[in-house]
Amino acid sequence: MEKIIENILITDVADEGRGLGRYEGKVVFVSHAVPGDVVNVNVKRKKNKFIEGTIESVVSFSGDRVQPPCTHFGVCGGCKWQNMSYEKQLFFKQKQVTDALTRIGMLTEPEILPIKKSSGIYHYRNRLDFAFATREWMTQDQMHDETFKALPALGFHVPGKFDKILNIQNCFLQDDLSDKIRNFVRDYSIENDMSFFEHREQVGFLRSLIIRNTTTGEWMVIVMIKDDNEQKRKQLLEAITNQFPGITSLLYIINTKRNDTFFDLDFQVYKGQDFITEEMEGLQFRIGPKSFYQTNPLQAYELYKITREFAEFKGPEIVYDLYTGTGTIANFIARQVKKVIGMESVEEAVKHAKFNSDLNGIVNTSFYAGDMKDLLTEDFFNIHGFPDTIITDPPRAGMHADVVKAINNSGASRVVYVSCNAATQARDIALMRDHYRFIKAMPVDMFPHTQHVENVALLVKI
Repeated sequence: MEKIIENILITDVADEGRGLGRYEGKVVFVSHAVPGDVVNVNVKRKKNKFIEGTIESVVSFSGDRVQPPCTHFGVCGGCKWQNMSYEKQLFFKQKQVTDALTRIGMLTEPEILPIKKSSGIYHYRNRLDFAFATREWMTQDQMHDETFKALPALGFHVPGKFDKILNIQNCFLQDDLSDKIRNFVRDYSIENDMSFFEHREQVGFLRSLIIRNTTTGEWMVIVMIKDDNEQKRKQLLEAITNQFPGITSLLYIINTKRNDTFFDLDFQVYKGQDFITEEMEGLQFRIGPKSFYQTNPLQAYELYKITREFAEFKGPEIVYDLYTGTGTIANFIARQVKKVIGMESVEEAVKHAKFNSDLNGIVNTSFYAGDMKDLLTEDFFNIHGFPDTIITDPPRAGMHADVVKAINNSGASRVVYVSCNAATQARDIALMRDHYRFIKAMPVDMFPHTQHVENVALLVKI
């Protein structure tokens, strides 16, 4: 269905970071369009109420449009707002939070503090996952270049295509060393006839590469192998060791399954230790290959400081930290309160949370694993003490209605709600309105050049 719609003014942003315009009463979603652009749209999908398309040509450019520095922009699927000025990105993230709280949360003129912008807008991530493929995904320009020869790939999945991998040369998400490691692994493997993974046939030696680092300068490199070849495995790992002697933790994992999940698999140490260590306000957080840690560590520190500031701890509080993960927030605030009780559904994460408390000599935390709606009950409150403050940081889906009900009946004087999805956060806040008064919120930009935004909200018992 190829059709061109001309002169569409992009006025806003929508889901998935797309530009939004209108045509004959229908909403038009346009990938990689910046508000203020006037574009001719190549229609890809047409429904009763909306149209989806791509830019066929730009009639006039928005004043907020900038030149994206990444050569892979528009193809790789990440950093969808890299062509929009950072100040305008912050404007739309602030607007996203405001719209959610007013339209979904039904709050009238909520106090929303200015968004906390990221101190760094490039090279801010501490983890990237790359996939191998027998043949790289070709862009339109490469397809029409008769001199271009497709090579085996090590890079990112093309959006919507599980078996197509875009060869990445330079990425602006992680420190430059990440590029050097990835490119070396790809080039060395090609030169030494090591087979790359074939996603449909499920065969090949090299499957994926994970690179993690910390603000303290430690690096973890994980090579995932499908069909193991001991000689080639040792050859590759030794080459990585010799090329990058500063790697703190070099691991490998053999995964013969049809998916890339590895939480049920064992990692093997080739060099160094099986963890790297992050630091925050003198606290140490040990990160293993299966550990979750906020992917923008410097901005995570700002997020946690805002959470602590909203809580206004006085010292004698019992604090419940819901969806505690590996206990980062719980351990971060433990020295300011009497006791912290962390709750999390993933048992492995709870083990890490307990370990991180022990590592830092923190003795006033306790952690429990289980489904939140089953854990957070009146019986639990009676056994462990009713909370003075609740901090909750749920996944994108927000909190189960039973969890919201338990919070409402907890008697906690303050609830600090940290969210990566302002829409579900606003929905939950609306369910708390008879028990808690919304005081203020502060958005935090954790992921520059994407549409994602965190938001910290403070609620006080009525």
